[in-house]
Amino acid sequence: MNTPDHHEDSLAKRPPDDADAASHHDTAGKSRPALPALSLAALGIVYGDIGTSPIYALREAFFAHAAIDTRAASIYGVLSLMFWSLIIVISIKYLSVVMRASNNGEGGIIALVALLNPWKTERGSRRYLLMLMGLFGAALLYGDGTITPAISVLSAIEGLEVATPAFTPYIVPITIVILVGLFSIQRQGTARVGAWFGPVMLVWFATLAMLGISGILHHPAILAAVNPAYAWTFFATNGFAGFLVMGTVFLVVTGGEALYADMGHFGLAPIRAAWFVVVLPGLLLNYFGQGALMLAHPDTQQPFYALAPDWALLPVVGIATLATVIASQAGISGVFSLTRQAIQLGQLPRMRIVQTSRESYGQIYIPVINVLLMIATIGLVIGFQRSDHLASAYGVAVSLDMVITTILAFFVAYRWDWFPKLAGVVAVGLLVVDVSFFGANVFKIPDGGWYPLLMAGLIFFVMATWRTGRAIVRARLDAQSEPIERFIDNLSPDLVRIPGTAVFMSVSGQKTPAMLAHHLRLNRCLHEQALIVTVHIMDVPRVPAADRIRIAGLADGFYRIDLYYGFIQATNVPVGLRLCQEFGVDIDLEATTFYVGRESLIPDSQVPGMPVWRERLFAFMARNANSATQQFHLPSERVVELGIQIRL
Repeated sequence: MNTPDHHEDSLAKRPPDDADAASHHDTAGKSRPALPALSLAALGIVYGDIGTSPIYALREAFFAHAAIDTRAASIYGVLSLMFWSLIIVISIKYLSVVMRASNNGEGGIIALVALLNPWKTERGSRRYLLMLMGLFGAALLYGDGTITPAISVLSAIEGLEVATPAFTPYIVPITIVILVGLFSIQRQGTARVGAWFGPVMLVWFATLAMLGISGILHHPAILAAVNPAYAWTFFATNGFAGFLVMGTVFLVVTGGEALYADMGHFGLAPIRAAWFVVVLPGLLLNYFGQGALMLAHPDTQQPFYALAPDWALLPVVGIATLATVIASQAGISGVFSLTRQAIQLGQLPRMRIVQTSRESYGQIYIPVINVLLMIATIGLVIGFQRSDHLASAYGVAVSLDMVITTILAFFVAYRWDWFPKLAGVVAVGLLVVDVSFFGANVFKIPDGGWYPLLMAGLIFFVMATWRTGRAIVRARLDAQSEPIERFIDNLSPDLVRIPGTAVFMSVSGQKTPAMLAHHLRLNRCLHEQALIVTVHIMDVPRVPAADRIRIAGLADGFYRIDLYYGFIQATNVPVGLRLCQEFGVDIDLEATTFYVGRESLIPDSQVPGMPVWRERLFAFMARNANSATQQFHLPSERVVELGIQIRL
């Protein structure tokens, strides 16, 4: 392949020789902050989503279902469901089981898929189907990434209505202004304001706890709801209506996937410490406090804000707004990270990625994604108007994602031989809970749950079209290429060799890059030193510098160079080539010319491939994709692009 973006072929490979060193981060050996500092940071990044659920979760459990009354038995039953959902889904499933399946310290559904190493498997095989399942799960997170900012900020601003109904007409406009401001500052990065996230969320969870305690003191007997018998009685009494409540009870655990996805930023220990010391106590105290309040005032429409005394209402609305903005920021940053991983793994077209922090590789900004997220989020606010309406759209994507995560985690455990029989029993038990939540959320589809599924379907279709299109282009060019050794043997001894070094990017060092042959036909000369460079994106998050490069000398000044990167690392080719010096290959990067191909894709119904309309979509994405020069950080003043026409 003649352009360096076609590195999907190497996804299933690991670096040769001592490649297992890739299991360590590039930052291995550097001192890490103390556990309290990391736990405080985790509060701001990891727990924003789940930490803002008390604003609307208990309210929705009762007032989104006309069949559920607010009698004491129902309140005890719903609180019991919430308590055990947090214990089973977060404390047991994620913090005790799933987060053991880390990809060299990294988590998230893309990392989980990479652990199964399915990229080179045949279509229809089990691993291939698991890959598709995982990619669809990743696509689901895009829908969640737009709903989280909308429902979080909207629910916080609705607290103004509790102070005075005069604010009602301004709820949506204020929400939109805050969201526009939030998305506008993304280009600045969160490196500076991120330092405030942890302390603000610490204040937020302290506020949750204090409000909850004030409610519990009026009715301490509410703590008896920890007894699971209340949940069982609730189901027995309410039947199918009680099952539907699971769809709103699920709102208390919607941040579970964030725990796993952000594991690489902080490690498991700080995330666990923050959960058990700060987050879980704060959440439980607040939920039980709201329940105690509802026992005394069953018709309370906003039990969270009703916990606050009149003098503290506006300050609580203010801190709630800050907390929801932080929760939204975490969701947006998660979508940015997910997009970068998908691009690196060849599942999405190249996009411009801006690194907003020199210290933290996770601090990035993707302009195209930011604009699309802002449009979708504001559209949701305008379309749904109220957070209780948005709650109907929330949960379907995340609950299905949790089902997929459990299935993938089981197969990872089975592949790693982690007590397969015990893993199967645990997986079945967790799937019962996950499928129950998803089943209850399915009934939300007509009322808004269709939105995240529609968005996930569109993203998954785009991924499939891009992946299939690249495979077709690769096959077309491979058919026209010959082995590099044969190409070198056929070079004329009278060929003019000019001083300097030429770098030809190749998807496979075994084949002759199309632009190398094209360059030779056009210019009738060749540099004294020619490097055939292949970039490999590995199925690990990071590849250390010691394993970055492999060099093989061919003949007549030709070298085959393989550069290895993890799927979250920046593929900086010039920096990688500096390592050639250690192998005795002198390269003056200031006198090096980089040759990349610019493909002109022509949809053609007469050529076997995708339907023409999909070929047009693929060609459109390819035309608008970020250039290989930017993707591989090539110096633009020393890049030569050669155009090649390819019929699809």
